[in-house]
Amino acid sequence: MARIAGVDIPQNKRGEIGLTYIYGIGRSTAQKILTEAGIDWDKKVQDWDDDEQNRIRNIIGELKVEGELRSEVQMNIKRLMDIGTYRGIRHRIGLPLRGQKTKNNARTRKGRKKTVANKKKATK
Repeated sequence: MARIAGVDIPQNKRGEIGLTYIYGIGRSTAQKILTEAGIDWDKKVQDWDDDEQNRIRNIIGELKVEGELRSEVQMNIKRLMDIGTYRGIRHRIGLPLRGQKTKNNARTRKGRKKTVANKKKATK
């Protein structure tokens, strides 16, 4: 099993797709890595030999991926919250921060629906 940057790459996937299991590597970056390593994109991960795996590890070692990238993203979010920007405030209160409407949707950010009881009508 190919283990690169602390992630087990699935054996039965093509190399281009397998590398996307690493946080911070998408399709285009995976293609660039494989081209630089001199490996065909369509070659399955299980067909990589040790030399090819080492070349890929060396190239990925120069990139910011996995834990280092996650911590940088979290630090950027924390910085926005600390300086009190609009985006930081939206992060803090758990609302969408890219201009989406919240009246009807935004359940992913807001969480489960919280039902509020109706006011009782005044009796005459």
